[in-house]
Amino acid sequence: MITKLQASLCAISLASLAGCSAANGKNMEAAIPAPPAASQSAASQPAAVPAGFDNAVPATPGVAHPEQWPSYTYPWKPSAEAEARVRALIAKMTVEEKVAQTVQADLSTITPADLKKYKLGSILVGGNTGPYNDDFAPAPMWLKAADEFYEASIDKSDGGVGVPVIWGIDAVHGHSNIIGATLFPHNVGLGAMRDPELIERIGHVTAKEIRVTGQEWTFAPTVTVPRDYRWGRSYEGYSSDPELVTSYVGAMLRGLQGAPDNENLLAQDRVIASTKHFLADGGTKNGVDQGNAEISEKELRDIHGLPYGAAIKGGVATVMISHSAWQGRKMTANDSLITGVLKNQMDFDGFVLSDWNAHGQVEGCTNDQCPKAMTAGLDMYMAPDSWKAVYENLVSEVKAGRIPMSRLDDAVYRVLMVKERVGLFTNGKPSSRKLAGQWDLLGAPEHRAVAREAVRKSLVLLKNNGVLPLKANARLLVAGDAANDISRQSGGWTLTWQGKDVPEKYFPGATTIFKGLQQAAQEAGGSAQLSPDGSYKQKPDAAIVVFGEESYAEFQGDLSSLQLAPELTKPYETMKKLKAQGIPVIAVMVTGRPLFVNPALNASDAFVVTWLPGSEGGGVADVLVGDKMGKARFDFTGKLPTGWPMKAKLEDGELYPFGYGLNYASPKSTWTNLSEEPGVENTGDSRVWFANGVPASSWSLMVGNADFTNEIRISTVPSDAAEGRMKITSSFYKVQEGARRFELSSGSSAISLRSFSPINISKEMNAELYLMFTTKVNKAPQKAMLGMSCEGADCKNGFVPVDLPVSSEFKTYGLPLKCLRDKGVDMTKISASFVLSLTGPSDIELGEVFMGTDPANILPCK
Repeated sequence: MITKLQASLCAISLASLAGCSAANGKNMEAAIPAPPAASQSAASQPAAVPAGFDNAVPATPGVAHPEQWPSYTYPWKPSAEAEARVRALIAKMTVEEKVAQTVQADLSTITPADLKKYKLGSILVGGNTGPYNDDFAPAPMWLKAADEFYEASIDKSDGGVGVPVIWGIDAVHGHSNIIGATLFPHNVGLGAMRDPELIERIGHVTAKEIRVTGQEWTFAPTVTVPRDYRWGRSYEGYSSDPELVTSYVGAMLRGLQGAPDNENLLAQDRVIASTKHFLADGGTKNGVDQGNAEISEKELRDIHGLPYGAAIKGGVATVMISHSAWQGRKMTANDSLITGVLKNQMDFDGFVLSDWNAHGQVEGCTNDQCPKAMTAGLDMYMAPDSWKAVYENLVSEVKAGRIPMSRLDDAVYRVLMVKERVGLFTNGKPSSRKLAGQWDLLGAPEHRAVAREAVRKSLVLLKNNGVLPLKANARLLVAGDAANDISRQSGGWTLTWQGKDVPEKYFPGATTIFKGLQQAAQEAGGSAQLSPDGSYKQKPDAAIVVFGEESYAEFQGDLSSLQLAPELTKPYETMKKLKAQGIPVIAVMVTGRPLFVNPALNASDAFVVTWLPGSEGGGVADVLVGDKMGKARFDFTGKLPTGWPMKAKLEDGELYPFGYGLNYASPKSTWTNLSEEPGVENTGDSRVWFANGVPASSWSLMVGNADFTNEIRISTVPSDAAEGRMKITSSFYKVQEGARRFELSSGSSAISLRSFSPINISKEMNAELYLMFTTKVNKAPQKAMLGMSCEGADCKNGFVPVDLPVSSEFKTYGLPLKCLRDKGVDMTKISASFVLSLTGPSDIELGEVFMGTDPANILPCK
């Protein structure tokens, strides 16, 4: 029996082209060695269910049984002419050129000159990346850069084959890296719509806007099935229900790519897609990003694998492999799943790529080398800042025979065939293609109308004591800290990776929730006043309090419990105050996930979940605000895409089930106040180690000598430390006594934040994260050293000299975490997340210590 993989390898193996040319395929089996047992395709009859299939910890953890998985037929098949072109191209390529096609670099780490030299197959745009080192580069600069990289890739002056480069981008809720683009609700909101037809239109709008700036490939749709909403990426999933997720996959693919068998996409207004993350990134224990899914193979198949059937039937061109593990084995090198299940059993004929440096997390690998990922079936390494080392390692591994040439040829064939399918070889440079440079398509009125419709349909009404819809001619008070913040309502993956605190000027044409309400009220003779704290001069007819989560992405959004950080719950008091004054209160929650918010439910007369609506905040007013007679212009149609928690612990059950959602015809019911006890301590953001004058839970503020002798824990102020040379008092930062002031009279002293339970921040090395602190320097030290320390006899502590000039106000500084890693700090065992050593008389105030992105003042790694 000839397996699908054997036939593919036979078609491209340079050593056996002649033997494979016969029309009847004679001698194929003899010409190509059999793949590993884990990669064999399924037998024609289902095998008996293997022992341990239903167990989370089977006898052989992390090894799938492909014959137990469903089979499909990939809808796009290349023509004989296309196959011949690709085979001929591969026959001309050197080992170096082949390897280059399997490596992808981030735009921030490669230049057109580099691409011309190394001939990489792809570049990507990371969350904090823009052309010419400008995250906020205007759209024309993106197209200009796309042309430059394209021209470099096809250059043949050195005698090479000149394969066009393909550019991938995280357009996950619209073309969200581009200023002025239409921003759709994040997937959790789209899941609340239950509208596949609208999903297809969203995909098509996104594809057209991507084409304006010259890209060909989006890393979307995310088809994860989140099962624990503590996960920081849960809003990227449509639903916790695999059937609902599956119902959307084909629609989104049609919007992005066109028909399942579509080809020459660049001659149309389409782009290629990438379903992600294969597999069970939403099923990790405790919702930990990049963690381990301790689930059975049956659950892996029936829940997390289900949407991939729709993806393959929809002709998805690429699949991205997850950072996460299944039963302790990292997905990026799991041959039984990548080759055995996805490629052979499911018949996936596109190419498979990894996530951001995910190969470096595979056992026995580093960011610089991981040949076992390719032998497991990976076709392209996403090696954003490690591309050169990965490329050099793969070349040496292939030449040494440790990576079979047949496996490399198969990977290259898959990459080139996708490029052939998209039309990359025949449609010229990006600026010459259909829709390129049509800037008026970015955020076009007809595109924004689609996004506004999605906002309306995604809203979920959890409570209404008869106060909605609001009369448009009413006097409205709009309160809350999220009411007039376009960055916050758009969430992560918006212009920057975390999407936090992006200035409003970078959202031309966008509408905040407040401005949408204001416009609706004014058009009908009413008014809307913005007052974040809920204060007013003239009593309003109703108050709308907009609150919820701040923006986050990936592991930065992981939670220990399902509740808002303490500082984000202040609007609860605003609601209670307004309600006590007899003012009807409508709570509008901006969030990427369901959370314990019982105090807000109790304090409001109506409660609306708006999720992360994106750029068209006017869609909220469309449903909340009625006409002059109070008649609704649009009704609520959204339904919960997952259950809403009773408390902050998963095991405490659901307050509202999956599919719950009221409308204006729902019968009124008597409200019984809910318990406001979350059931678990609210420890806030695990990445904030010091705030409001106190260290985070499980951390201690310590002060002692520079060599860490005579350390004492600072729990009250004023205090003395360092043998009386350091005086510690409180000062104002954001709130009364929100900072600690350290006055050193002489000698040296060290300020640190320590924990008796070391933390693992190794996955943070995959991103541009910083050790950040906010300080005001009243008197600069003669010398200052900043760093971290770790636990263990073989652990190296890492410190760098820093300059802390005198400042009249608080400033935020950031030291790249990679700097400390490179100095030998074991990031898996951090026992002191912040150590600041001061020498000489000095006076500083410390307001915050946290792990974050984009500091105003970046400290150099010396």
